[in-house]
Amino acid sequence: MEKENLSVVLHSQGDLRLEQRPIPEPGPNEVLLQMHSVGICGSDVHFWQNGRIGDYVVKKPMVLGHEASGRVVKVGSAVKNLKEGDRVAVEPGVPREIDEFFKSGKYNLSPTIFFCATPPDDGNLCRFYKHSANFCYKLPDNVTYEEGALIEPLSVAIHACRRAGVTLGSSVLICGAGPIGLVCLLVAKAMGASQVVITDLSADRLVMAKELGADFPLTVKREDGPEELAKRVEGLLGAQPHITIECTGVESSVQTAIYVSTATRVILEPMEILYCEMLQFSLTKKTLFQPRQRTDVGRRWRECWRYLLPKQQFSLLKCDIWRRYCMTLSI
Repeated sequence: MEKENLSVVLHSQGDLRLEQRPIPEPGPNEVLLQMHSVGICGSDVHFWQNGRIGDYVVKKPMVLGHEASGRVVKVGSAVKNLKEGDRVAVEPGVPREIDEFFKSGKYNLSPTIFFCATPPDDGNLCRFYKHSANFCYKLPDNVTYEEGALIEPLSVAIHACRRAGVTLGSSVLICGAGPIGLVCLLVAKAMGASQVVITDLSADRLVMAKELGADFPLTVKREDGPEELAKRVEGLLGAQPHITIECTGVESSVQTAIYVSTATRVILEPMEILYCEMLQFSLTKKTLFQPRQRTDVGRRWRECWRYLLPKQQFSLLKCDIWRRYCMTLSI
């Protein structure tokens, strides 16, 4: 085994370094992984450029990376589910305690959870990394390491679509055609959504969205008002969407999501929301309190892989267009 552990370490805002770190020794319930592929998430870039996301502030050196796959090279004394040589995907969130969230199956909400590359916890953009064996998942033979690294953003979209209640015949508005918006599109279609409108400022991104199955790519402009955009969405669908998934964190986009969804459900992607220091939107009579109508506003906070990744959902990773769009870094 190699003796060096080259790691991508963020020291402070704008101060990103390649450093040699000690190879960690796995505990009884942990495995040591030789990392193969690690995706570069928007949160990694945001921490690098800004030194923080919301209340999560980089106060000490932190290894980046949380979208990852690798090979088991050493197992702890109590590990039964994995062996040396297994190829695995890494679930980045590991509960530290058995609290009420853990007991209710919502360990992703635990305030004390370990989460890769979220201060103060180190990520896995490194040669060698140790992780809880219970949160490493064997990859089927037909799934590559690169595809395995994409399971984390895939699980984000599955969690969001399940929270939103996407089902057969749903009409869905997705705000934002970046990587998370596009994988939400893939998952919504896989769950049976009949019509999907997806919005973005970038025409190139919307071309990609069309190739991935969007029914109505909608180009927006910065000066467009929420009420105007809501009417355009309704015009495309013939009615308000059943579900809106907001993937930008931009205030005007969140406002549009609320405005177009007076009788439906809105799911906010929180990491994008956290990019804003303070998010403001108007809860007016027109948007929220129309007679006999209701808007449910929820958020997706991280994800629970255990409930999200039956083997058949690995097939979503076989989409060549999605693989080309998402950037992975092979170490």
